[in-house]
Amino acid sequence: MSKDLDSIKQQLRQFAKERDWDQFHSPKNFSMALIVECAELVEHFQWLSDEQSKHLSAKTLDEVSLEMADIMIYLIRLADKLDVDLLQSVERKIELNAIKYPIEKSKGIAKKYNQL
Repeated sequence: MSKDLDSIKQQLRQFAKERDWDQFHSPKNFSMALIVECAELVEHFQWLSDEQSKHLSAKTLDEVSLEMADIMIYLIRLADKLDVDLLQSVERKIELNAIKYPIEKSKGIAKKYNQL
């Protein structure tokens, strides 16, 4: 069963409240926690070839999925603390990226927008 982002945000708020963790949940701490979780995710792929990274064992894939969940949880909590609508921000960023990376200039090219 899939939940919407707002219900997950409410569930995470309740989880933190029940444990009296909100006192530690500042935007600074969430941004720092995010980078730690991203590093833990990257660790699973370190030293793998591109091809190996596409074919993880079931155990590694499960571990990767849990690291991804940690990242999403911290990101949702950070957005909640800063009153940022994540889905609206994602839509806006996709629109901005479409402008920065027009198909005719960027198709099949892995360069940054300022190098196209």
